[in-house]
Amino acid sequence: MNTNMLSFITATALGISVIGAGLATAQAAPVEPVKVEADRLDLDQRAGTAVYRGNVEVRQGEMNLRGARVEIQRNDNGELSRATAFGERAYLRHQPDGQEEPIEGEARQITYHVAERRVELIDQAELNQGGDHFSGGRLEYFIDKEVVQARSDVEGSDNQRIHMTLQPEQ
Repeated sequence: MNTNMLSFITATALGISVIGAGLATAQAAPVEPVKVEADRLDLDQRAGTAVYRGNVEVRQGEMNLRGARVEIQRNDNGELSRATAFGERAYLRHQPDGQEEPIEGEARQITYHVAERRVELIDQAELNQGGDHFSGGRLEYFIDKEVVQARSDVEGSDNQRIHMTLQPEQ
């Protein structure tokens, strides 16, 4: 394996670790290893992409991202800029520090924007935490702000009305 290929694989693995670190709250904790399982991996060094296919699962600590296909995109500095999972029901699970219930999401496409610390769930999107539930065509979750924005429209699909259930505070 040539040096460029090895450095790209290393950068991709380090980039994936940013997913877990990005979803975690700022707390001093050791970085846990990233574990990726897939049937196939295609690397494109020039484009800065890694595409995993076949029942893909990316795990790091309390973060789990699953899909039939997961694409990792790097920026010009070689840093992870975006991770996108695709599938009939792509899945994201994250256990925020200090919260009892995990955040779980499902959609046909889930995109994590690293710099913005924003997760998009697109097409038949659902987001759950405890008894709170959001669904619609497109959900955006802003991690640091703990804000959810919902839209019914999805490009190339019928509108998917927004539904929300919020449990009373106890």
